[in-house]
Amino acid sequence: MHLFFHSTVGRPLCKTAFAIALALGLWGQNAMATEEPAYEKLSTHGPIELRRYAPFIVAETTVQGDMDAASNKGFRAIADYIFGNNVAVGSSAPQRAEKVAMTAPVTVEPLPQPSSQTIAMTATVALEPLPTSAQNGSTAHALQGAQRWRVHFVMPAQYTMTSLPRPNNPAVTLREVPAKTWAVLSYSGFNSEAGVQQRIDELRAWLVARQIRTIGNPQLARYNPPWTLPMFRRNEIMQEIE
Repeated sequence: MHLFFHSTVGRPLCKTAFAIALALGLWGQNAMATEEPAYEKLSTHGPIELRRYAPFIVAETTVQGDMDAASNKGFRAIADYIFGNNVAVGSSAPQRAEKVAMTAPVTVEPLPQPSSQTIAMTATVALEPLPTSAQNGSTAHALQGAQRWRVHFVMPAQYTMTSLPRPNNPAVTLREVPAKTWAVLSYSGFNSEAGVQQRIDELRAWLVARQIRTIGNPQLARYNPPWTLPMFRRNEIMQEIE
């Protein structure tokens, strides 16, 4: 994953998060060495795939800021949880922590700003933009310029909601995501807000042309560590569809 680094060329890496990832050896150059959520490929259309994902569990948090700042902050909070800031379930020692293996991708999803009441978090690590217009009968969210984000890691498949360690940080929550169908646009390179928004618009235009209805917000999923060369990076825009 690389949500914890700044996405544009020439901007500094988040040194703390980078050092943690490097020291613990979370990823190799090949993203496929890391566990990913299971899915069935329904069809392929150039860089776009339609996929049916099996249910999975995520650890997530909601953060404020632009895409880079939110990615860094969200990554650190959830990485802190899986590195051991938690309480293991069923332990005779109530304070025993448990490390959870890193998976891919890290996903960010832009969210609308809350009203006077608190909006509950939902569950990979993902960014989701704020709603700006209606499209295909659903509310569309613009990633570019968003200031509130949901960031999540997918938990290893060996866990259930009852067997995962409990986060000590109340800002980190666990959520089970049911089986869903997604349209996924894959690409390489760095990510800027404008560039990601362009990819979202491209995927949505493809779906509109085929009269495929969308559900919810688009998500940005990233699979590689920050030292991966741009041409080898795997990025995906994911949009749930009916």
